[in-house]
Amino acid sequence: MKHAFASLRWSLLVWLLAAAPLFGANADRHVVLISIDGFPAYMWRDLSLPVPNLRRLAAAGATADAMTVVNPSITWINHTTLVTGVTPRKHGVLFNGLLVRNGTNRPPKIEPWVDKSRLVFAPTLYDVAHAAGLTSAEADWVAVTRTGTIDWSFAEIPKREDPVVKEMIADGALTEEEVAWMQPPNRKNMVFVDNTWTRAACYMFKKHKPNLLMYHTLNTDSTHHRYGPLSPPSYTALAYADRLVGDLIRAVDESGRRANTTFIITTDHGFKKVSQYVYPNVALKRAGLLRAAGPTVNECDAYVMTQGGIAFVYVLDPARKAELVPRLRELLQGVDGIARVIDGSEGPSHGMPTPEENQGMGDLILFPKSGFAFSASAAGNDLTGPSTNYGGTHGYPASDPELDGIFIASGAGIKPGVRLERMRNLDVAPTIAHLLGLSLPNVEGRVLTTILAPAK
Repeated sequence: MKHAFASLRWSLLVWLLAAAPLFGANADRHVVLISIDGFPAYMWRDLSLPVPNLRRLAAAGATADAMTVVNPSITWINHTTLVTGVTPRKHGVLFNGLLVRNGTNRPPKIEPWVDKSRLVFAPTLYDVAHAAGLTSAEADWVAVTRTGTIDWSFAEIPKREDPVVKEMIADGALTEEEVAWMQPPNRKNMVFVDNTWTRAACYMFKKHKPNLLMYHTLNTDSTHHRYGPLSPPSYTALAYADRLVGDLIRAVDESGRRANTTFIITTDHGFKKVSQYVYPNVALKRAGLLRAAGPTVNECDAYVMTQGGIAFVYVLDPARKAELVPRLRELLQGVDGIARVIDGSEGPSHGMPTPEENQGMGDLILFPKSGFAFSASAAGNDLTGPSTNYGGTHGYPASDPELDGIFIASGAGIKPGVRLERMRNLDVAPTIAHLLGLSLPNVEGRVLTTILAPAK
């Protein structure tokens, strides 16, 4: 209910902004927000990492030794913080999608492609840009389904009928076969997919020159999950991401707008190596709270939704919370591989909502020990096991230095040579809003004034 009122307040705010345009909005300025998924700060600090395009941007601009992310340290959550400047307690995103309840005896599920209005409960950069008469575009950004405020969109799973897709095909910048190769379950490799999103980002900037372009690559994340950070494939994936950034820089150059463009390069989270799984739903099965046939859960009184380095525990029947939450806490505290069990009411101390504030929040929050990751599987009877073909993950507390991400700002409006010891991803959206002459309300971050060049 709280988020229904939050959504109403957000709609009213955007309406007010549209009714009274922000005369300070800078229509001659462009910001390109680049997120290289799963890029740990500790790998950026390794000077042997071959990322020449990023190094050139950093040398000409400002950098941070570390960027603190928010909890949960998961992709959609942190990308939403990057464009709102608020924690998940305010913006509402807790998963890579929306948690949907399935009654009192069935596990909940995650629906990724719901309308943005059902997911995000805070004003975004693209909302206020739209209200102020500026334009925006996105290539593989997240939580942006049917926003109504993004002018040009090339989605994570592009469709033949999408306006930008049709436009690219008509202009010979994309083929129908390539669109088919982007579709699950027969999607081509992530190298191809990242390259296609990059081509779309380049096309949209050169053709439409949006004031704000949001662009996200994913191959680094999938590589780090499979092989682990600091592995040879990890270095290769980051080098490839740098090549794609170079493609986008060239597109901006070719557009003739480089002198008016600011590049902001960041990420959603760092990464930790993993060697073991822990199976909390097996613990529930052994305690008689979950019934499963192999990997399929038939019915349950409680369920654990896992996200690598964090998990949420749900009591499915609200009438049984008082009975089951203490029992579940005691049960899960005794499982090897689980480091901490926290009550959901403590969510705000970690930047997350309480279960009363957001129906997606767990009644309990679990964090694993170092080297462990959570698996939702309820198959078998073992509580832990080796993480075969799974070398790394994220989701661990944002206070863990291995979850720190990168931050680079370069180009128009940025003071060269500034090096920050630490900043927060909460600061990215307010800083971009300032560069575009926008007002982003109720942010928890701050404008990074120390990296800004004096106004001319």
